[in-house]
Amino acid sequence: MDGHDSPQTPKGSLRKFLEQLSGAGKAIGVLTSGGDAQGMNAAVRAVVRMGIYVGAKVYFIYEGYQGMVDGGSNIVEADWESVSSILQVGGTIIGSARCQDFRTREGRLKAACNLVQLGITSLCVIGGDGSLTGAHIFQTEWSGLLEELARDGKISTEQVQKHGHLNVVGMVGSIDNDFCGTDMTIGTDSALHRIIEVVDAIMTTAQSHQRTFVLEVMGRHCGYLALVSALACGADWVFLPESPPEEGWQENMCIKLSENRARKKRLNIIIVAEGAIDTQNKPITSEQIKELVVTQLGYDTRVTILGHVQRGGTPSAFDRILASRMGVEAVVALLQATPETPACVVSLSGNQAVRLPLMECVQMTQEVQKAMDERRFKDAVRLRGRSFENNLNTYKRLAIKLPDSEIPKSNCNVGVVNVGAPAAGMNAAVRAAVRVGISEGHKMFAVYDGFEGFAKGQIKEIGWGDVGGWTGQGGSILGTKRTLPGKYLEDIAAQMRTHGISALLIIGGFEAFRSLLELSKKRDSHPEFCIPVCMVPATISNNVPGTDLSIGCDTGLNVIVETCDRIKQSASGTKRRVFIIETMGGFCGYLANMGGLAAGADAAYIFEEPFDIRDLQSNVEHLTEKMKTSIQRGLVLRNESCSENYTTDFIYQLYSEEGKGVFDCRKNVLGHMQQGGAPSPFDRNFGTKISARAMQWISSKLRESVGKGKKFLSEDCVCVLGISKRTLLFQPVAELKKETDFEHRIPKEQWWLKLRPLMKILAKYKVSFEVSDASQLEPVQPRGPEEPAAI
Repeated sequence: MDGHDSPQTPKGSLRKFLEQLSGAGKAIGVLTSGGDAQGMNAAVRAVVRMGIYVGAKVYFIYEGYQGMVDGGSNIVEADWESVSSILQVGGTIIGSARCQDFRTREGRLKAACNLVQLGITSLCVIGGDGSLTGAHIFQTEWSGLLEELARDGKISTEQVQKHGHLNVVGMVGSIDNDFCGTDMTIGTDSALHRIIEVVDAIMTTAQSHQRTFVLEVMGRHCGYLALVSALACGADWVFLPESPPEEGWQENMCIKLSENRARKKRLNIIIVAEGAIDTQNKPITSEQIKELVVTQLGYDTRVTILGHVQRGGTPSAFDRILASRMGVEAVVALLQATPETPACVVSLSGNQAVRLPLMECVQMTQEVQKAMDERRFKDAVRLRGRSFENNLNTYKRLAIKLPDSEIPKSNCNVGVVNVGAPAAGMNAAVRAAVRVGISEGHKMFAVYDGFEGFAKGQIKEIGWGDVGGWTGQGGSILGTKRTLPGKYLEDIAAQMRTHGISALLIIGGFEAFRSLLELSKKRDSHPEFCIPVCMVPATISNNVPGTDLSIGCDTGLNVIVETCDRIKQSASGTKRRVFIIETMGGFCGYLANMGGLAAGADAAYIFEEPFDIRDLQSNVEHLTEKMKTSIQRGLVLRNESCSENYTTDFIYQLYSEEGKGVFDCRKNVLGHMQQGGAPSPFDRNFGTKISARAMQWISSKLRESVGKGKKFLSEDCVCVLGISKRTLLFQPVAELKKETDFEHRIPKEQWWLKLRPLMKILAKYKVSFEVSDASQLEPVQPRGPEEPAAI
């Protein structure tokens, strides 16, 4: 990573990359419009820095479209330092406004005139569907507007020829996640953080007084926030605009609430989207619901309206990484655009950045509203996309227990065990597994304290009510141990016989992966192990083969990012200070790398990318240069096992010595903070959905064998369930063995290494970057047979 080139990048490839993507002579305008959302600043920062990096000029357009119409001091060239320290700030530093003038042709004429004077012919718009539609109209009218301006003598004919076409790329910034074609919009994850913080706080007081709380969350036309927060906190009932309750819901809801109280549950949580309606399109308000509960059941009931709290606060790690990836992708799309390129949106599908035709997405988003207006609610849910549909189905399964008489018995006993180090979200996964298992007619058995507990017989049947309230708990309630089953095979087999275990769900990290291998190897000698076994990856290190993400890594990442924010703030007072922060992760650099991207670090040392003393030297030089600018602080992350000899202490001492007189150093080891704490909304939701899916797989395997008495000997009965790019995949552990580096406990190939150059570019290193294929716009929402991995 030397101050000019990254050592991994041969000079030739860097030159080729910059030739391919030359921004020389280009001017890009960036604006935020419509309602603000956390993470917009991260997107603005990425657009500005990537633009400058490839040699383009980048202009801030202040106050959204209003600033574009008013011109003058509202359109200002940005430099590298003007986006420093904004990554952790909520809202948008360039302001946003709703603009009536831009809706008129006169307004757009003024805007076009202002842009042409500065030579801006590329626009990056960050906003909701209204803002993006405006940009599309502007693009289609552009040449007509210029001709009119030339006729009125406001611009010259040369300017018309030179700036004859406008290219537009959109990014969706909206906390509602109401835009079709994208899995997550910028700001949604942060809004969920705000909601869940409030729900967690309310639950403790509701518990004390046996109260019912009605919580109203944002979402005038879209129930995403309500639905996911209901999933993530295990709410008793949820009201959404897309899926109104059936006739007679008042009675059903009251029955459900009183049943839950009868099961010794001391509180009820009801979540209402502000746009909730009934099947006749009449609004359902939180006050109405409160009245109903008070009059019908006489429960002490309170209403909490969250309001604009949801838009505020710092962006979460997920939103910062999402916005940074989108921002860089937007600049690449603008540079690759030709006069014929239609306006596109950069968005996320599963784990991949994709480009979609802007107007198709907007039309589809409007279709949803139309379906709701026409009371075609099934269509509305379908049009929202597969991720929304999945969430809704999972919520229904986990919230409402059918009477025992209605559940056909499978006569199967399924065990659930936690293995390895604790990870936030494990309990949400256990809860989902137990409830889906019961709804499929199985008896569910909880195994306490990992395989060690298994061998000792610490196994107990676990019921629907036993896992109530588990989603928000950190750590592992079942208890977990790193012990592998190898030592206790005989005892475990005996316990499996005793309890008649017919399938096993293992939730854990790399130890769980190795346990899976050990059990499948011993199937010849122990017939008890010839059963379907599924592993759900849960570890903050995110080092399990067969999956891009693990339960717990999002929570760990947020801890790192919050800590880095605080540390950076402490440095802003003292000036000229460099912090060296050590993260966990074993040999896997995920936390250090992604933490570096989300916290705006200057460097992140990881095992997967070997470095030597020259790299360290060049990083010191890079920081020395940085101290001459107005940004007088540095942040360096180091993964705990990235190098045997370049320890955190060594790097700290090297930096201290080399930086003498220019900057001083401090070091910080984050340690087990990263494992603890309440799970983030992402981990609760991910844990819930992936574990529910794993139980469905186990049930289908068990159903296949009914009456055949067959032993499960094939490879595809012992699987890891993971996310790969855009799909949920069950992969036989035997196949994954080939893709694993067992010595270092990591997969041989890791997707996030592709994001490595992103962090370096945004920290002003010159590296080449793998660019996605230029011209391809994807169709909106192809409905393939594979399972979507949208979270």
